[in-house]
Amino acid sequence: MAKKKSLSERQKNILSFIHSYREEHDRPPTIREIGAAVDISSTSVVNYNLTRLEERKYLMRDAEVSRGISFTDKALEFLGVVADSVNDAVGAVAADMGLLKIPLRGNIGASLPLESVMSDFSSYDEEDAIEISSSMVNGRSQDLFALRVDGDSMIDAMVNDGDIVIMKHQQTANNGDMVAVWLEGDTMTLKYFFYEGDQIRLQPANPTMDPIIVDPEVVQVQGKVMMVLRQTA
Repeated sequence: MAKKKSLSERQKNILSFIHSYREEHDRPPTIREIGAAVDISSTSVVNYNLTRLEERKYLMRDAEVSRGISFTDKALEFLGVVADSVNDAVGAVAADMGLLKIPLRGNIGASLPLESVMSDFSSYDEEDAIEISSSMVNGRSQDLFALRVDGDSMIDAMVNDGDIVIMKHQQTANNGDMVAVWLEGDTMTLKYFFYEGDQIRLQPANPTMDPIIVDPEVVQVQGKVMMVLRQTA
């Protein structure tokens, strides 16, 4: 019987980087981020190694989801990662089903700010939910919600009109985070967030559109984008 080929050092480094990145950012890295971390300049070479890892049951990839990379149990065993008992208990039922329901809480403007139809994110129709693989979010859904994108100001960030963004609820942001924010006048928008002196710049990812410059007093961060679900229909 032929001996199974072990992982290359490059593939081991890719697995280790994906794990450490997810621990720090709560989401998988992009192809380019993986390449930069393991010293691969070609995205096709990164994709080749990810495909080999997928074929050998270390990774699962979802082509319809931005950053759609998740670990299998085989990868977690290789990395020496043991899920804690609390998270196991919370996510046990969802993990068995393989899917989690994320509440869809409305639309968000990705051009001009969109008038908000909700005063908060505390209520939603139970029937309006997005199902995603539990492995994409490590079985954790307590602080996640979904919004449908209305507009094309984030197209260079691979977020198109009609896409669904999965958000992690938080009220703070760091420079470069893609966030949902409420602005004065009860409007919401999806933009990159930057501090600029005593003001905040909400930057679109579309070269034809200008940034929104506002005072911090009129900005309320509502959540950070964790992943994008492509709408292909």
